Amino acid sequence: MASRGNAVARAMFQSKVPPFYYRPSASDCQLLREQWIRAKYERQEFTHPERQEPYSAGYREGFLWKRGRDNGQFLSRKFVLTEREGALKYFNRSDAKEPKAVMKIEHLNATFQPAKIGHPHGLQVTYLKDNSTRNIFVYHEDGKEIVDWFNALRAARFHYLQVAFPGASDADLVPKLSRNYLQEGYMEKTGPKQTEGFRKRWFTMDDRRLMYFKDPLDAFARGEVFIGSRESGYTVLDGLPPSTQGHHWPHGITIVTPERRFLLACETESEQRAWMEALRTVVDRPMLPQEYAVEAHFKHKP
Repeated sequence: MASRGNAVARAMFQSKVPPFYYRPSASDCQLLREQWIRAKYERQEFTHPERQEPYSAGYREGFLWKRGRDNGQFLSRKFVLTEREGALKYFNRSDAKEPKAVMKIEHLNATFQPAKIGHPHGLQVTYLKDNSTRNIFVYHEDGKEIVDWFNALRAARFHYLQVAFPGASDADLVPKLSRNYLQEGYMEKTGPKQTEGFRKRWFTMDDRRLMYFKDPLDAFARGEVFIGSRESGYTVLDGLPPSTQGHHWPHGITIVTPERRFLLACETESEQRAWMEALRTVVDRPMLPQEYAVEAHFKHKP
């Protein structure tokens, strides 16, 4: 670094970073930041493209520790990623002919969640099953392995989107490869009649989907709320209606949708502010054409 200068060294060691490869920021988990440094300088993957094969080949298989949906135990499961089939699959037994689940690359997301999963290499993978979000939680003891899986998933998403949107630039596609959640945490909620008591639930804001779970590691959400734009009749209000009863936490939020109002309560004022900011960021953003189709699907859910 001293002999070359920072800019020259960076240009050399980052000369062949694939567009899909995740470049971490200071706010990302330690694993991503550490493996980015090791990939650049120790393994020199971005000066020797042949070393990128683990995440660039379009096919990857191996074993990951996966959390059981019902018992919460982590068990070794075989995973296969195939771009040709546009899917990530996992198998309950290594000799099984049929996969336990097939996750379409089209609807797949992956985000590192070490604190939630309780492992520094914990990765949360979500996909749509019957238009409902399904979570699986995995890790690998080797940091390089799990980051290679993460970037292989991003590569598969990148190549899928290149085909789906042939005119789009890399800069247009890269932000769509994977996403971190806008906000997560506990809030209290009440039911649609707003007469039953408030219950504590784990909420996740994933783009325009506000999901709530009984437990942060549940496979399926107890419910999902589509958050549209202001032009479509969605607003976020500070506080709860004066007649509201049954909430233990004092800092209320009211989400107004064209169908109904959702009443939520946060434990602290700082949590309320963070949720209000995340929700309003989404509401203030105009809806894309494909988001209207998602909204219509939510309206027709039973």
